[in-house]
Amino acid sequence: MRCVEQMIASQHSICNRYGAEFLGSDFDEKLGIALNVMGNVVPINGLRYKPENGTCGWYIWAGEGYSDDPDFFVSLHVKHIDEWNPLIRKYLGLGPGWRFLIADKYEDVWFDQSLLD
Repeated sequence: MRCVEQMIASQHSICNRYGAEFLGSDFDEKLGIALNVMGNVVPINGLRYKPENGTCGWYIWAGEGYSDDPDFFVSLHVKHIDEWNPLIRKYLGLGPGWRFLIADKYEDVWFDQSLLD
């Protein structure tokens, strides 16, 4: 249970740093993730739409851009994110409309209204 508390604390910290409202991603919810996230491809990008139908709204990929190919993203339960890349978990408390881009020692987090339109 200590690990869960630390994860939630790190998510609140990110939200506080950027003035974002916290909206946790339940461990049993699914997110969309590209297979390239498991590699050493950077940067890692994430964006969050409104949660619906058992999903938390997150889409995550690595590299400069993503594809419109319907097979580009696969479903993953939030509880398995550390198996793909543990750096991502602290951003999963950002609410809908938020994005992040991380690489090595670089971090950018911003709100994108177009994700809610």
